Amino acid sequence: MGIYDRDYSRPSTGRGPSRLVGRGSAIAGWSVNRWLITICVAVFVLDQFLPPTMAPLQSVAPNLPENAVLDPVERGKLRLPTLMQLTEGKWPVFVHGSKGLVPFRFGKNPRGSYIVPVLESTPTGFAPAMGTYTSRDEDGNTRKGQVQLLEEVVINGPIWVYGYFSTATALLQLDNFWGLRGFEFWRFISFQFLHANFTHLLFNMIGLYFFGSLVEQFLGGKRYLAFYLLCGMAGAASYLLLNFTGWTVLQLTGKEFPVLLMNDPGTPLVGASAGVFGVVIASAFLVPNARVLLFFIIPMRLSTLAYGMVGIALFTVIFGRDNAGGEAAHIGGAIAGFWLIRHPQALHGFFDFLGRYDPTSRSGAAYRAGKIQGAGSTVADAEIDRILAKIHKNGLQSLTSKEKKVLREVSRR
Repeated sequence: MGIYDRDYSRPSTGRGPSRLVGRGSAIAGWSVNRWLITICVAVFVLDQFLPPTMAPLQSVAPNLPENAVLDPVERGKLRLPTLMQLTEGKWPVFVHGSKGLVPFRFGKNPRGSYIVPVLESTPTGFAPAMGTYTSRDEDGNTRKGQVQLLEEVVINGPIWVYGYFSTATALLQLDNFWGLRGFEFWRFISFQFLHANFTHLLFNMIGLYFFGSLVEQFLGGKRYLAFYLLCGMAGAASYLLLNFTGWTVLQLTGKEFPVLLMNDPGTPLVGASAGVFGVVIASAFLVPNARVLLFFIIPMRLSTLAYGMVGIALFTVIFGRDNAGGEAAHIGGAIAGFWLIRHPQALHGFFDFLGRYDPTSRSGAAYRAGKIQGAGSTVADAEIDRILAKIHKNGLQSLTSKEKKVLREVSRR
């Protein structure tokens, strides 16, 4: 996107004015940004070669009459078909089509989401389970009926299946068929290293490649890692808030409202996009006037690109366009990036468990006293704020040698 033709955005060599970070910013000679890209690519490739795994996403009842309520199901007798049974065609499989559920036949390596029957134990084995529902007609009369129990499942690599984020896995949810699910908090981080497909991975890694190193040079390696992970977690929290609220409102009122996400809580969320949005917003703060090329063709200021992306995300969420859930996560990541790059001292505590050996931890008498030793004297937080404001206004290249030295000392602590 053109930003790497600037001296202040090239990777540091340890000498010259571009060196803005202290020791401890690289692992095994690699920058943290390079490690993040490598891990995302490695996870995607590895998961393609691991045996597919199946996990339930949400209960499905396509033939349930309007306003009908499914009676409680005896969960101990229910199970899903095995992946082998599905691929061998022992039980029917469906996918969503324009006119409802469409029969589907697996290939050798199925990946994606499918509708499959829920099975019920019988004296002779298992058979498709039937559920009983209760509904009322226009005269208020109660009616009983039966409907086949179906479940939407995801089939993907095991890393993807046990790492994706969703409202159902993050919070406690009572599934119609499987009982209580949730509190799988590791997914706030793991989903950031998963991607839906190669194109999804490619565009996210391009964003990290062009903008991540610049932010890492400013923050230092460990604070940059904290920055990236927190932006991703903020994206998940943003999605969670809008989806949980939207689903709750839909269940209570039966109506949809703008901005809120009404999709099923089991819908998976994956991708580095929330963290990348935070990185792009941070880059726009550091070098707002840098020229970049949108789609490698259209020149514009970096700040225009960054805030334009946020504007598109807001439009998508407000008007409920395609991928509104993903864009909600992008907004959360952007908000976190906007705040954290202006308050980098907040990132010190993220790795405090590493103690004094972490160059960005709170350990040390100077930091506990609220002071930072730099440029041969004691520099107050107000001085750091002044330098940050100068970077935002004029870019990194406008700093004096003394100011750069102060930032180097900041990144060491």
